Amino acid sequence: MSTRFSRPVLGAALTLSAALILTGCSSADTGGDAQGDAKAPSTITITDNHGEVEVPVNPKKVVALDNHVFETLNEWDVPLVAAPKGIMGSAWEKYTDDEAVADIGNHREPNLEAIVAADPDLIIGGYRFGDSYDEIKKQNPDAVVIEINPRDGEDMFSELKRESDILGQIFDHEDEAKELNDKLDAAIAGAKDAYPSGEKVMAVNTSAGKIGFVAPGFGRALGPVFGALDLTPALEVEGASDDHQGDDISVEAIAASNPSWIIALDRDASFAPDEREEGSKPAEELIMNSEALKNVPAVQDGKVIVLDSNFYLTEDIQAYTALFEQIKEAFAAA
Repeated sequence: MSTRFSRPVLGAALTLSAALILTGCSSADTGGDAQGDAKAPSTITITDNHGEVEVPVNPKKVVALDNHVFETLNEWDVPLVAAPKGIMGSAWEKYTDDEAVADIGNHREPNLEAIVAADPDLIIGGYRFGDSYDEIKKQNPDAVVIEINPRDGEDMFSELKRESDILGQIFDHEDEAKELNDKLDAAIAGAKDAYPSGEKVMAVNTSAGKIGFVAPGFGRALGPVFGALDLTPALEVEGASDDHQGDDISVEAIAASNPSWIIALDRDASFAPDEREEGSKPAEELIMNSEALKNVPAVQDGKVIVLDSNFYLTEDIQAYTALFEQIKEAFAAA
């Protein structure tokens, strides 16, 4: 016997069925939206030194070659699958002492095959490895290769902050990136305020027992510090270069400029004793015991600031922040 439904019952059944279908669709949609909201986007578009690049967010396998990023990645507990241990000294033991992190060596004789073997999702190239960029891209077609190191001709400190911002987006640490940038700005402002206006400042680097002149405003390391703090240079030389070895200016010429302050980068200090240049001596000892510099106010008054021993290896936003804080303390104490 067939079963018959009255119109009201049939209408209710159809209404219930439609409601269930709509509920099912709504649940699926909500689930998808909720899941989409809960998960960060799988990729973002950043602008690196070559243009716009689509980069994975929180990539699983990362290779880092630019020494500006090692400390930031270290602080954020970002694991690496390969790194150039040959230029990292003992500054980042989390990476250099880990056998699971493949060694790419140094930029002069890089082991690029180690990058390929690591099968990375993201390669952060640049700086000392800039000449290898095209080859690295060619050898790793499935990886995203970016260069975000400070660009020539741009303000060093704006570039370091840009680098922080990009890393913050990639590794989901945007708040921490802002904090790094704010600390740098505060350190610069503090050192600038503490500077005894008009006192002449000399920047030098030391290596293999020699003292080299660093031209204000040129190159890496100490050159950009002059502009950031509005320092009065003790000596400016026409045709000065950004040679990190120091321009060919005699110690006598440095002494004749009569600086009130000397800020020194010890290039040898970052290397193990058996890896240092022959004749190497600590920068402070070299400067304070220099016969040519003995009558210079900076030496007589003990106004010699020597950078952290690892600065030549790092040159990152953290290193500059610490340097400006060090300069502020020295200025304020004088």
